[in-house]
Amino acid sequence: CLVITGAGRGFCAGQDLNDSEMGGDVEGVVERLYKPLALSLRRYPVPVIAMVNGVAAGAGANLALNCDFTIAARSASFIQAFSKIGLIPDAGSPWLLPQRVGMARAMALAMTGDKLPAQQAKDWGMIWDVADDCVAAARTLAARLASMPTKALVATRHILRDSTSRTFAQQLDVERDTQSAM
Repeated sequence: CLVITGAGRGFCAGQDLNDSEMGGDVEGVVERLYKPLALSLRRYPVPVIAMVNGVAAGAGANLALNCDFTIAARSASFIQAFSKIGLIPDAGSPWLLPQRVGMARAMALAMTGDKLPAQQAKDWGMIWDVADDCVAAARTLAARLASMPTKALVATRHILRDSTSRTFAQQLDVERDTQSAM
């Protein structure tokens, strides 16, 4: 599996809008950087764990949402900060967040930009776990996943994530075909 985390006190503060990489081209940055990152995390050939060691804001929060598992430190928080700077959520969160926390909570988080503490994010189903030592917890989960059949884990990821776009009968057909392939 793959474990991603931030360097320093925070996980990821999102895009620095004053960054020369932006060059005033928000659309280009989203298309060139965030879309490929979100898609590659969802297609990654092994399970992906986000180890959130501090604040995850904007695209940083959404980077964690794109992972298969998110383990956060008790002091971590998640912020959909976009509305505060006149933007909309990106990096897949308008699609992912309602699935994780429901439409009412997703709407409130996206429109208010309020900080969501790690424990509340877990209680709402946005993340997998909160730990006093998120490094040890992520390493334990990573070791566990690494000892399991990777191909089956990745197939499980796909069958679960894509299930909402199928009818029940279609889902059963995909399950049959995938089970046969396994």
